Amino acid sequence: MSERFLVIAAARSETRYLPDNVEVVITGLGKAAAAIATTRALAERGEAGREGLTVVNLGSCGALRPVLRGAFEPGVVLNHDMSADAIRALGHDPRERLTTGFGDPELVLATGDLFVSDPAVRDVLAERASLVDMEGYAVVMACQTFGVPVRVVKHVSDDADESALDWATAVDTSARDLAQWWTANLA
Repeated sequence: MSERFLVIAAARSETRYLPDNVEVVITGLGKAAAAIATTRALAERGEAGREGLTVVNLGSCGALRPVLRGAFEPGVVLNHDMSADAIRALGHDPRERLTTGFGDPELVLATGDLFVSDPAVRDVLAERASLVDMEGYAVVMACQTFGVPVRVVKHVSDDADESALDWATAVDTSARDLAQWWTANLA
């Protein structure tokens, strides 16, 4: 069976330039919305429908380091707004850090429900990650629960500072560059 792809994205504006034959699920913003929509899309397919499927989480992200520009495929996702140490102290594994098996294993995407637009918050996150978004970790967690391979591809739309507030304008560039990445790597 040939490889099939399912694109998971937070907003339609992030996928507007993908070829028409690409199957896309729009989740809405944030971890809960992404987890629910991804889980629903995978569950509705059934086991046979997931055979040979690879999910690709495409979207925009903030750069936690000013030198980062363009599209990236992080190999690690981090749930950054979870009290992982406290959960671990209670004897549970918070699984706050997941690897995808694809991309750059040294490149970490921090995911949280906090829309990062404060340089002080960005600087703290930059100690643990290179990029930040609001859905990647949730998509990876859902896919791994179903045993479905998942790739995370993010395009830097801002520097996770006050420039993030102009996301609606910047996302068009991200969508164009993500479509070019798709064509070069998966089409």
